[in-house]
Amino acid sequence: MDLTFTPEEEQFRAELRAWLADNVPPRWRSRSFWSAMPEAAAFELRRDWERRKYDAGFAGISWPREYGGRGGTPGMQAIYDEETQRAGAPHTVNALGLAFLAPTVMAIGTDEQKRDIIGPMLRNEVIWCQGFSEPGAGSDLAALRTGGVLDGDEFVVNGQKVWTTNAVYADKIFALVRTEPGSQRHSGISMLLIDMRSDGVQARPLRQISGASEFGEVFFTDARVKVGDCLGGVGNGWSTAMLLLSFERGASGIVQYTAMRRQFDEIVATAATFGRTGDPILRQQLASRMVELECLRYRSMHVLTQVERGEDLGAGSSVTKLQWSHTHQDLWETFDDLLGPEATLARPRPDTDLRAMQQEAMWSRSVTIWGGSSQVQRNIVAERVLGLPR
Repeated sequence: MDLTFTPEEEQFRAELRAWLADNVPPRWRSRSFWSAMPEAAAFELRRDWERRKYDAGFAGISWPREYGGRGGTPGMQAIYDEETQRAGAPHTVNALGLAFLAPTVMAIGTDEQKRDIIGPMLRNEVIWCQGFSEPGAGSDLAALRTGGVLDGDEFVVNGQKVWTTNAVYADKIFALVRTEPGSQRHSGISMLLIDMRSDGVQARPLRQISGASEFGEVFFTDARVKVGDCLGGVGNGWSTAMLLLSFERGASGIVQYTAMRRQFDEIVATAATFGRTGDPILRQQLASRMVELECLRYRSMHVLTQVERGEDLGAGSSVTKLQWSHTHQDLWETFDDLLGPEATLARPRPDTDLRAMQQEAMWSRSVTIWGGSSQVQRNIVAERVLGLPR
């Protein structure tokens, strides 16, 4: 494991850190700033931030230059993830497109798809969402029922997707659709690229217990999609989806570590506000969380070293997913323990606004489900890493 970065990468860090210092207003670093802003306004502010990053040359850090990227190393991408988190910069509004769809299009898209999708996505002109999960087809994605019937050079699509991040704000959706009537399980599925503004497509927000509604559900009613707007070939949707998800599972965990390290400091500050820093039980919990975080940091650097060496992460990426998701939950369970019964109150203390932190604590319950549930990840680790029998 290599814990160092090259001189070129450290020079990139200095350049990025200076730009962030000049362009991230101090008020953006406060959770209360974002929680007090209407969701639509916050989304547009973050979208404008993405455009400014592109104009400054800080978009597509590890993308090839031929696609408008910076052509940087995996180390530069890790530095970017780390420094933007430390600076309190807004989260991207186009994460699913940039992290997963774009590299898939680069790998298997047609020349026309590469031209029409990658550039506008990098410039943040087109926001993408992902249409995989359905009612009755969440963990068992192969049970999907949304269907597309061929009519001339178009598919007529009917069905429903759910738990779609940014559904109400997205311009387009990459969706798994069963395009071979009567097919079962993994066969007969295609990945269609669908305009969210076209006739027959409707997105509705899903309000969560935290009050946020970044999720949505999408309904297709006789929506028409050109055959040419199929990524990876008709009937090859499952293999295309597995390629796309491999980019998600290849993440090193550095961005999660850096974000959680800031969250840890927030929780410690809250403990001081509540006069609990001398509580021996709480101090032990916080010490345990710090140990978990540092273990995640070393794991993240190990994975980054593998990526830089061109090694296949394989099923080992499931270890990273398990590690960071459970560390995240443990961290916010400590926050809930700090608040005690008051954790369920909208305003635990009149003099302290903890709503944004409470929302994060609620959100933490989901991280062991999305991106591959912990049960599924443990099975993968048992069978493909440890070699245990099924």
